[in-house]
Amino acid sequence: MNLNELNNKQKEAVLYNDGPLLIIAGAGAGKTKTLTTKIAYLIDEEEVSPYNILAITFTNKAAKEMKDRLYYLIGDLAKKLQVSTFHSFGLRLIRENYNILGYDRNFNIMDADDSLTVIKRIIKDMNLDTKIYSPKAIKNTISSCKNELISPEQYKKYTVSDYEETVYNVYKRYEKKLFDNNSVDFDDLLILPIKLFEKYPEILSKYQELFKYVLIDEYQDTNHAQYKLTKLISSKYKNITVVGDDSQSIYSFRGANYKNILNFEKDYSDAKTILLEQNYRSTTTILDAANDVIKNNRDRKDKNLWTDRSHGEKIKYYRAYNERDEAQYVVRNIKELLDQNIPYNEIAVLYRTNAQSRIMEEEMLKANLPYRVVGSFYFYSRKEIKDLIAYLKLIHNPKDDISLLRVINTPKRGIGLKTLQNLTDKANEENISLFEAIEDGKELKFKQIIERLIELSKDLTLTELIDKVLSISGMKEDLESEKTLESEIRLENLEEFKSITKTFEELEGEVSLEEFLLEISLVSDVEDYKDDPNRVSLMTVHSVKGLEFSCVFVIGLEEGIFPHINSLMENKELEEERRLCYVAITRAKDKLFLINARGRTLFGKEQINPPSRFISEINKDLIENISKEEKEVQEKITPEEVIKDVDVDYEVGDLVYHETFGTGKVTEVSGSLMSVAFKHPYGVKKLMKNHKKISKI
Repeated sequence: MNLNELNNKQKEAVLYNDGPLLIIAGAGAGKTKTLTTKIAYLIDEEEVSPYNILAITFTNKAAKEMKDRLYYLIGDLAKKLQVSTFHSFGLRLIRENYNILGYDRNFNIMDADDSLTVIKRIIKDMNLDTKIYSPKAIKNTISSCKNELISPEQYKKYTVSDYEETVYNVYKRYEKKLFDNNSVDFDDLLILPIKLFEKYPEILSKYQELFKYVLIDEYQDTNHAQYKLTKLISSKYKNITVVGDDSQSIYSFRGANYKNILNFEKDYSDAKTILLEQNYRSTTTILDAANDVIKNNRDRKDKNLWTDRSHGEKIKYYRAYNERDEAQYVVRNIKELLDQNIPYNEIAVLYRTNAQSRIMEEEMLKANLPYRVVGSFYFYSRKEIKDLIAYLKLIHNPKDDISLLRVINTPKRGIGLKTLQNLTDKANEENISLFEAIEDGKELKFKQIIERLIELSKDLTLTELIDKVLSISGMKEDLESEKTLESEIRLENLEEFKSITKTFEELEGEVSLEEFLLEISLVSDVEDYKDDPNRVSLMTVHSVKGLEFSCVFVIGLEEGIFPHINSLMENKELEEERRLCYVAITRAKDKLFLINARGRTLFGKEQINPPSRFISEINKDLIENISKEEKEVQEKITPEEVIKDVDVDYEVGDLVYHETFGTGKVTEVSGSLMSVAFKHPYGVKKLMKNHKKISKI
């Protein structure tokens, strides 16, 4: 077999097959190539049967890539290999031993939605308040327990509150319900094989004989259950090879434990460790920057990425005035890259949180640059944003039946399909709107919520109105009660919507709900280039792992954003943020741009953030600070303060001048707002009293 395409360390990893092997593979170091070549070598040169090899990775996409590469190397023999995800392997074990585990042959696998439905029914049967006992939060707890191999009875030992006692009872009923219904959930695909092996040593021995060679990819991302399953099946022959990079462990929120890779040499005292440090992706400058950042983590394996590539360009660092300037700087540079014949799909913009994509999307649209939001929805296409806009549309126009049907049960109010059908029938018969047709029942409470919001909207700014909608509708409380990562992201997106209203108000001092809805409809209804694969990628740093691009922009590099504010008090959390930054930097092949802003409006609040500590950790010789060169552009876009320092009192009848609408007369004053009648075509406008564009005549 020809190994000439491998470097010396890769070759050493392929040739070592006499016990436990730990391959620490830095970003872009060719780990998949090494792993697949090793499997091919075992079959071709060591004459190991393909049936005796187990190769596991984390995603179906990665498993397919591995199979494709193996097929190229060994042809049809690749079809005899067990190359799969952990869950697919677990499913095979359950299928082959279902009767011993107490299941019928036709057992059912429940997806996440099915599991949630079962938990909801249990909570309903127990007459529990879903505002206190959120089904999603309990589902999350049960899943975490199962991945830590904690049974209901073990969980009970740690209960110290009524809430935890109730979770235990739900967990116990949930497990019984699944078993009684001949069903398993996604977590069981890992848990049941472990129970099988621990209870029946003879079955474990059979699989140990079958899978004499075990190879695990992305070992730093294993959770406790995956670690335990791996250890059990490889404990007899110890021909286990694990590949990974502790510096790229960024999924602790999913239960991944990077210490599994750090402790491999403790688990296997005779383990050999090989470092793959030669990078085939990035320039020397980019790799040096990545090394500079990650060396500040104490809990890690020592390694130093290097490359035969040239030094390449310096990293460009720009400190923008605000988030709009930040996005415009990115757009300007993307246009320059396109002029250099760099294709759209070789450009990526990375950010720490989904909410940061919104301004970036708007500026990309204005510049007519095709883009895709990877791993998430476009900002205005996200369910929670659509729900919030539907509430605003209903406040503006209660006869909007489409918006009403969207949110009458958001959050859940127990209004059934039959009730909605009866309402629709009544509205059709009487030729009235659904809102007008509501007279009683649970739907009347919803109607009263909208009526209250309509009344409040008369005296509130748009940003204040958003706060009221989120609280009075119950949307905020519902998401907060879920206590899941998904609900946290949705809350962040809803908070970020306030940045949109704030910007709209500051532009003209106007707070017209009608004109605001018209304004955002122009942005939210645009063509999203779905059919064109050649687009700029916008994504979170979590979503970009495993990918690479010629040119990478990392935005929002500020304390409190990246590193995230939730990580600043805990060293363990901060080290994960630093690993995230390492991942972001090492995605770039040729050009890297690091950007932050002096101040930004995020979640509707103006904040001044110091530059991220990660920037200062990079050797200054590697960075070209271009903020001074961009000073002229910056001064052009620097906005004036929009609110006057001194309050101006207005009374009904006062004449005012507005820079856009001209001369008008005050018709109503309420708190910080006033209504002003202007000449045609503007009519009556609701304005912020002390906006810079308005003055008393």
